[in-house]
Amino acid sequence: MSESRMTESTIPLRATIGEQLAQARFGSTQRALGFYRQQVVTELNAAMQKFVREQEFVFIATANAQGHADSSIRVGPPGFIHILTATRVAYPEYRGNGVMASVGNILENPYVSLMFIDFYKSTIGLHVNGTARVIDNGRLAEEPDITGAILKDAGVKGGRHPECWIVVDVEEAYIHCSKHIPLLEKKDKHVHWGSDDERYKGGNFFQL
Repeated sequence: MSESRMTESTIPLRATIGEQLAQARFGSTQRALGFYRQQVVTELNAAMQKFVREQEFVFIATANAQGHADSSIRVGPPGFIHILTATRVAYPEYRGNGVMASVGNILENPYVSLMFIDFYKSTIGLHVNGTARVIDNGRLAEEPDITGAILKDAGVKGGRHPECWIVVDVEEAYIHCSKHIPLLEKKDKHVHWGSDDERYKGGNFFQL
């Protein structure tokens, strides 16, 4: 598989105007250029794909058309983030509180950032940035590179039934270094998938 690496001709990146201003202000331009050249790629290489398949959660950042930001988390068994190709991934949107803030933002503004962090072994993070589309379950089979495992997850061939799917076209991927990521111990917890029982959802934890 080919690996597309950022070069000087591909800089600035998508958000680089602000990045370059910050780099000039704080004297990190040369360090940043080295990072772009050595660490930023435009597709997921084999090691990145393996890393993504092993993760049980991902942090998601989105913003609406006005730039108002939101962050969230998606959780599932290892492999719930599906690798379609080196430049496309998909994940299910299961039933939640009904607000659907991330999905709503994507409908207004397709740019999305996925942040994978392995707190339990490597303490490495992986940034995956790109553009996202919201795909209804009934139209998922029309998408290219959709596997039988995804169709099963979508309920087309049985299994759990997501509200919809998010397909992300990867624009850039790069490491988040491990030096400040804590090493955590994973404890057993019974997960009540899809429950509306307030006891399992946290109840009125913040006393509203």
